[in-house]
Amino acid sequence: MGAILEERKLVYPESDGKPMGETWYHVRAMLELHPVLEDFFRDRPDVFIATDMFWYFEEGVTKSTAPDLMVIPGVGNHPRRSFFTWKEEGAVPAVIFEMASKGTWREDFGEKFDLYEARGVREYFIFDPEAKYIRPRLQGFRLGPKGYRRIKAVAGSLPCELGFGVRPEGSMLRLIDPTTGQPIPTRSEKADEESRRAEDEKRRAEDEKRRAEGEKRRADTLEAEVARLTALLKSQSTGSTP
Repeated sequence: MGAILEERKLVYPESDGKPMGETWYHVRAMLELHPVLEDFFRDRPDVFIATDMFWYFEEGVTKSTAPDLMVIPGVGNHPRRSFFTWKEEGAVPAVIFEMASKGTWREDFGEKFDLYEARGVREYFIFDPEAKYIRPRLQGFRLGPKGYRRIKAVAGSLPCELGFGVRPEGSMLRLIDPTTGQPIPTRSEKADEESRRAEDEKRRAEDEKRRAEGEKRRADTLEAEVARLTALLKSQSTGSTP
């Protein structure tokens, strides 16, 4: 009997089996930035945003990286377990964000810097939420003919070709609306603002109710006074006592 050969299916891991292992600062920076980017691109169903997801570059090669956050236009915003460039018509992230820490900042400026540059990632931002390891604490790089070049600040923020600016604010990395120069609100800030508006509307409604009740009392008082004066005039004209 001839030997039956079974083709082994190559497995691309979706996790390294290790906990995230990030500090509060780095988790917050990532988790605040991700939904703001989702809101910014809410009218762009072709834009996929991923946090800490494996990105595989070549079919048949299990080498990968897991950027803290990556933005990939032109691929459709549907769920994925990992991102495979060859399954996405060769698409690569347009922008990658890495949150620098004591254990990662050298890799962010070394191996990852070289990898993203070589793979054609158009823009690369490195942010230090603790402001301890790199200066300035936010640095951006844009791909040119000779590789990455630093992005220069404009009006206090680093411009991104996808249509927004970025600048540090405390331990957060804020997205900036280039038309107003103001930070794009986070979802918690939007919720707080909606709560304030609801409270303001409630107070206005209560004030309007009190005004209406006051107007009714005054109208009732006036009506009673008119009735009293009418009865008085009538009694005087007939000579009777009211």
